[in-house]
Amino acid sequence: MTTYLIRNAQILGGAPQDIHLVDGVFAAIGEQLDVQADIEVDATGLVALPGLVDLHTHLREPGREDAETVLTGTRAAAMGGYTAVHAMANTFPVADSAGVVEQVWRLGQESGYCDVQPVGAVTVGLEGKQLAELGAMHDSAAGVRVFSDDGKCVDDAVIMRRALEYVKAFDGVVAQHAQEPRLTAGAQMNEGLVSGELGLGGWPAVAEESIIARDVLLAAHVGSRVHICHLSTAGSVEIVRWAKAKGWDVTAEVTPHHLLLTDELVRSYDPVYKVNPPLRTAADVEALREALADGTIDAVATDHAPHPAEDKDCEWAVAAMGMVGLETALSVVQQTMVEAGLLNWEGVADRMSHRPARIGRLAGHGRPISVGEPANLVLFDPAYRGVVNPDTFATRSRNSPYKGMDLPGRVHATFLRGEATVLAGELVER
Repeated sequence: MTTYLIRNAQILGGAPQDIHLVDGVFAAIGEQLDVQADIEVDATGLVALPGLVDLHTHLREPGREDAETVLTGTRAAAMGGYTAVHAMANTFPVADSAGVVEQVWRLGQESGYCDVQPVGAVTVGLEGKQLAELGAMHDSAAGVRVFSDDGKCVDDAVIMRRALEYVKAFDGVVAQHAQEPRLTAGAQMNEGLVSGELGLGGWPAVAEESIIARDVLLAAHVGSRVHICHLSTAGSVEIVRWAKAKGWDVTAEVTPHHLLLTDELVRSYDPVYKVNPPLRTAADVEALREALADGTIDAVATDHAPHPAEDKDCEWAVAAMGMVGLETALSVVQQTMVEAGLLNWEGVADRMSHRPARIGRLAGHGRPISVGEPANLVLFDPAYRGVVNPDTFATRSRNSPYKGMDLPGRVHATFLRGEATVLAGELVER
């Protein structure tokens, strides 16, 4: 393996230190290390963070390779500082069997740009009627521990209870897309002042909050783990805060776009802002930031949702929901949380690496930058500022809501078990 000596990196934003990467681990850390290496990297001014872990990525393969593949998605992940992603199950065919999750896992192994941990479907075909092969997916080579029908809600309380009971056998977790379907039929955006003025069907906050309230109660009743996907409202924050105060095993994630953008952007009728759950109000954004800062929300998860141009370059009503986010997540977190004084870099490492890895039970990731630990690392330049240009992205799709925005920071280098996947801001061919 290639050995690296990283000079003057600010580990979690601290004093500059050198980091020596040998045989996939951190071999030495200290000031002015006197060691030999194949490649020396000048990290002056760069923040060193543990490799990021995404709990919520749509890689689209198999079935929608026109939007993304495991290869292009993991290249985008590496460019964003990620060393592991959890690939959601809403592929074609659905990842509801050992065969499909193993296919996705092996594609990840072949890509080499980051680890891919498949998420198994909770129900067969995401139809919400019959439990999928949860045990078989866990026992497969993919070792699935996270299950979700993301894109759809497991709205049947009996099915949800059974899933929560089943995953207890192997310390799994059910990740719920909280959306009561009867309250969101025909919904196009957040229900509120803007939807009323625009005449678009509203997606009320209570559609999310009612499912979260039910599911934290179910998880407590059966003594299981539940994870709330892409939490988006102030009311949802309060329910999760209450559940955690009870000591229940509840975790939650927030997306970068829900930390920065509001439903006011929908006034443009640009379908790039159409997403599920929808962009909410400024008050919701403030509550989400505060909850991420105080730990009520455990993790930032991208919900990276690539779509081909024809699914977004159309009228609002028929456009697909979703945004790409892997390559901009850390920049958005810097702007909304670090520069706002809500999180320091140690907090960013906790919310974007340590906790996501722990929730997904992903061994070898989310570990501290310490001698002997796996060398999963990102070097980030917080002083950089630039205009977002999706045409330069590694992802196959271009549906970024940040196009033309001035955002801080960029990834300088990413290392997966001591091997560079990104150097000097460019992908390393593998």
